[in-house]
Amino acid sequence: MSTPERQKINLRRPDVMEAVQAQVLSHYRSGLVNRIREKGHVLSADGLLTIKLAKEFGFCYGVERAIDLAYAARRVFPPPKSIYLLGEIIHNPEVNDQIRNMGIHIISPKPTEEELGRLLAGDVVIIPAFGTEVETKQKLVAKGCELVDTTCGDVMSVWKRVRQYSKESVTSIIHGKAKHEETKATTSQATAHGPGHYLVVYTLAETDYVCNYILHGGVKQEFLDKFKGAYSPGFDPDTHLYAVGVANQTTMLRGETEEVQRRIKSAMITRFGAAELDGHFRFFDTICGATQDRQDALEKLLREPMDLLLVIGGYNSSNTSHLAEMGEARLATFFVKNAAMMVSDTIIRHYSLEQQKEVETIGWLPPGKITVGITAGASCPNNLIEDAIKRLFELRGISVQELLAN
Repeated sequence: MSTPERQKINLRRPDVMEAVQAQVLSHYRSGLVNRIREKGHVLSADGLLTIKLAKEFGFCYGVERAIDLAYAARRVFPPPKSIYLLGEIIHNPEVNDQIRNMGIHIISPKPTEEELGRLLAGDVVIIPAFGTEVETKQKLVAKGCELVDTTCGDVMSVWKRVRQYSKESVTSIIHGKAKHEETKATTSQATAHGPGHYLVVYTLAETDYVCNYILHGGVKQEFLDKFKGAYSPGFDPDTHLYAVGVANQTTMLRGETEEVQRRIKSAMITRFGAAELDGHFRFFDTICGATQDRQDALEKLLREPMDLLLVIGGYNSSNTSHLAEMGEARLATFFVKNAAMMVSDTIIRHYSLEQQKEVETIGWLPPGKITVGITAGASCPNNLIEDAIKRLFELRGISVQELLAN
């Protein structure tokens, strides 16, 4: 399907962006978080509670850009102009609620035929920060829709690498979640621009299974059943694991992605020899810089004495989930979407990575003098972090305003 060129919409005019910045600040900024940063990322009420913020947390540049463009689209195309968003702009429920409140209609990340049928030529469609599948974009262009593309630059860097693999008939092994919007968009790039294929691996156990198949072969149907929904149409492990290139969903843990590539590289060296490696293995570092900055900052924070860690963000946020995973390996960690989850000083509702659902824990806040670490995913606005900090002090009977005034 051809994709005719359309004139790009200039949403970043100075007059538009000045108004957008004011609106975004009113929705998401936090004077309290800024004050705590100025105080060395620590706020303490002697004898009762100390809060330590990670040095890097919250909105990254890609998220800020996506939100700015969505707000700008509504300003440039006011009602009754129809604006649609493919799925969520980012993985944060409060931010997506704000988008809905502006009269932007959220449809499926991969629109159904019924949803496509409702779109008219000239309707505005926002592509979220995760990007969208090649076929979806082609269909929207064919409909005559005006596209506002907020795809993160780091994601597009991965796409460039995967397209290069494809053109060279190299199979992309993508470390990520096969059902995640970003990974779906990335895998579509692997099959749209050349003869390449893709396979998505999520865990090191899955990686080891692939490595074993590279080295020793196996039962093809068993392999295909194991990775159902995570490989390209026509993928054949007996053929398409001969030359592979590793890429990843940008929000994965760097150390785990590096281990995936190390294990696959080792398998290729064992099978083909080090002298032939270039013909069978490629790798490019595609971890998002902001994701890594937040992981590094949390790793540093976790070396300090703390009683528990709060991780704030959307439960379907991959980068936030990995921060919670890092915390859980070291101390009591609670992954909450907002301050309301801290029901009382004895009850907290939080997301369990193990059970993949929200659970309730009793006796979560220890009595006496405690230190609480706080971090947040790249899709979490500062106002939600402020709410959580205020709630923690409130549960100890402390007014943050009075504390800052001292």
